[in-house]
Amino acid sequence: MSWNDFYQRRDILEAALRQAGHHPSEAISLEEIPGATQYFATEEELLVALRYKWNQVLAGHLRAEMTDPDYADQDLALDRVEAVTRAWNHATAEHETLRAVLDAALERCPALIPSHEAELRTLALTAGLADGDEPAAEITQVGSAFATLLRHGRHAKPARRRSPMGHLLRLLAPSA
Repeated sequence: MSWNDFYQRRDILEAALRQAGHHPSEAISLEEIPGATQYFATEEELLVALRYKWNQVLAGHLRAEMTDPDYADQDLALDRVEAVTRAWNHATAEHETLRAVLDAALERCPALIPSHEAELRTLALTAGLADGDEPAAEITQVGSAFATLLRHGRHAKPARRRSPMGHLLRLLAPSA
């Protein structure tokens, strides 16, 4: 794929999200997006490309949260569930239409299921809610339950981040 093809595909994906912005649960019409039929034969192919985009977005947020320098030298363990929750919430807030389109398309596009299940396993494992030695089906089930909680708790007040300096001050002056 040339750089020109890369940029064309990126522009088509953005146009598809703009089109879907008003009604994310409806099918995306390739004919209404200039150049889409040159790069994508079916809506399913376009959705798989959008799924890949979401995977990149979420993975970037997860990496950023899990390698947060605020937690680097602490004796306290990083609250992995909170970190994954923050990553999910940031990714979803920044790409709300993309997430809505993928959620709506999951039932009509079987090609998205393996990637969706991989995401659920990633959420469960990264949050520390499952162990890699467990069967994949069980990890997927745990991830599904966690993702449901993430979706429904998205608008709840986020937990306050702990500051290493605040923790040190509390240790030095317990009454503070």
